[in-house]
This record gives sequence, structure tokens and C-alpha cells, in this order.
Amino acid sequence: MPILPKQRDVYPSDLLDLTGSGDVGGPEAARWLVFYTLARREKDLMRKLEAAHIPFYGPMIRRRLRSAGGKTRSSYVPLFPGYVFSHVDDEQRRAALATNTIARWIPVGDPRMLVTDLRAIRRLIDSDQPLTPEARLEPGQPVRVRSGPLKGIEGVVIRRRGEERLLVAVQFLNQGASIELEDIDLESL
Repeated sequence: MPILPKQRDVYPSDLLDLTGSGDVGGPEAARWLVFYTLARREKDLMRKLEAAHIPFYGPMIRRRLRSAGGKTRSSYVPLFPGYVFSHVDDEQRRAALATNTIARWIPVGDPRMLVTDLRAIRRLIDSDQPLTPEARLEPGQPVRVRSGPLKGIEGVVIRRRGEERLLVAVQFLNQGASIELEDIDLESL
């Protein structure tokens, strides 16, 4: 049982579909930014952005913890601590900065690549398989999943703690998430 229910981590829910080309059908000045939050303020920022109707994505994953009494508890934590992705115009950016939860904002150089990476991360999270946050990327064999619920996702095969994993990265942050390669059908790129 979760300590707290999972809060919304994407607003609007179709944000990554709407921004596939790097643009949203709305204002011409809208662009992708990454908000780097004050320590442990990601969820607070996302609640405030949603209340102000400002588009964002802050990937959240379930983390299971065992308490001293032996009970298993789960909580939802940011996959990329300190980072919230947002597609905003200048007015929305100023409103977001007024929340007093942002340390700095970073413009995105290649919005198409970012959206592609974020879509892949979202599909990994939605697969409900245990994820391991990867703070550093290592070179390896690039692959694509050929079948199943993760079909089409591209990543890199890595070895961690004696097991082979599929790493899906957000190149902009040089971070990612990985899942164990059990019965996943892969093809080389």
C-alpha cells in the first residue's frame, strides 16, 4: 500500500503526443525547458504547475521500502530527482518561476530528441516493470525492442550487478532508466 497515492506526473495527459514535432498547437513562442528544482521540491512544483494549467512532465516511479516491522511500503519518487520538463511560453515560464520552487531553468537544444526520449521513458514506466534509475550512461550495444508492450523502444544493452539490462536514456540529462532483460525480443541497430 502506498504511503501517499501517486500524483499526476504529466499535464495535460497527452502532452508528449501533442508535442511530437517540438511544437504544441497553441502559442508559437512555446518551447521545451527543464526546470531544476530546489531540493526535494519536484512534486510541489508539479502540483503548482497543474493548478496554473502549465504543461509539464516529471516522471515518477514506485519505490518499495521495507519497514522495521517487515511491512512493505511503496512511495512514488522522481525518476530524475530535481528535474521537471515543461513546454511553456514566456508568460508561463514567469508564472512557473513565481512558484519559488525552481533554482534555475535550462533551455532544450533539440526538442524532438527530448520528446522521443521522454516518450520512451514513459512507456518504460507504464510497463509496470521494476525500473532502476541510471545516473550515468555507458557505451554498449544499441538495440530496439521487436515485440511486446515495449515494441519500438530503442536503448542500449548494459551489464549491472551481473545481469543484462536495457537502458533507455534522456540524452539531454545524460541519465536514464533500465529494466532487466528477461524475455525481451531485441534486434541490433
